[in-house]
Amino acid sequence: MRVVTAAEVEEALDDRELVDCLRDMFRDGCTVPLRHHHAIDVPGAAQAMLLLMPAWQSGQSIGVKSVTVFPDNPRQHSLPSIMGVYLLLDGATGAPKAVIDGMQLTLNRTACASALAADYLARRDARRLLMIGAGALAPHLIRAHAAVRPIEEVLIWNRNADKAATLARRMSIDGVAIAATEDLQGAISGADIVSAATLSPEPLVRGAWLSPGVHVDLVGAFRPDMRESDDEAVRRARLFVDTREGGLNEAGDIVLPLQAGVIQTDDICGDLFELTRGTCLGRTQDDQITLFKSVGTALEDLAAAELVMQRV
Repeated sequence: MRVVTAAEVEEALDDRELVDCLRDMFRDGCTVPLRHHHAIDVPGAAQAMLLLMPAWQSGQSIGVKSVTVFPDNPRQHSLPSIMGVYLLLDGATGAPKAVIDGMQLTLNRTACASALAADYLARRDARRLLMIGAGALAPHLIRAHAAVRPIEEVLIWNRNADKAATLARRMSIDGVAIAATEDLQGAISGADIVSAATLSPEPLVRGAWLSPGVHVDLVGAFRPDMRESDDEAVRRARLFVDTREGGLNEAGDIVLPLQAGVIQTDDICGDLFELTRGTCLGRTQDDQITLFKSVGTALEDLAAAELVMQRV
């Protein structure tokens, strides 16, 4: 059985190639039970979460990811909030094939799932990207969006301005100007794509700030009681999710407006299965506001893990 490190995962996965691999997997489909969430009390710290995410294609591959979310890790232990491991099994025999660094796999596949959605929902001429959040996922989202759209300018906003400035200095993409900003409202209003990856329980993306034609990519809120956008943002946008099951059950950006009557279930225009199969329309007008809410699916992990094993 192969052990694949984070560095090997990062080297194996090209953003554009992974976007296309995810596109194929969503078109083909696989068996994906709803992931298990288990709350874990942590003495002296915020409540943690254990997530178990299985997926398989009969006769091909079986995979399961175990992920922990400990929100206070950075402050208390100088460790990432999210960590995990991925186990890939042979679909014909059940024999273990590989143990893969789950954190790195998650970072790459999550960013490229957002880029896949943007390939259908963002304007073709989208050049200005705002990244809300400066955590581990932020640089991957920036690079993935730049792989599918002609991004020329990136602004990074974070509650901790120093973290945003540090990420802006550290990142380098040919032909792309990257800078930090403390003006969230102005940055949102001027963006062609707004990508948010935070653990904020309260909205950061205000609908009143969105300009016509913007695409909003919401990644961070992973529980029904968390959200990164307000009701007005959801009301103004054409809404898409990675999967309907996950979006309608786990995504606070969708669940809370549904509960409040701001939107109805029929307002969800499509998911990545429908977008990739051409059974729903993505962006149809340049001045539309589109919003994609991702909570993640084990399908993405399986696709990324298989691609890793082809490249290492």
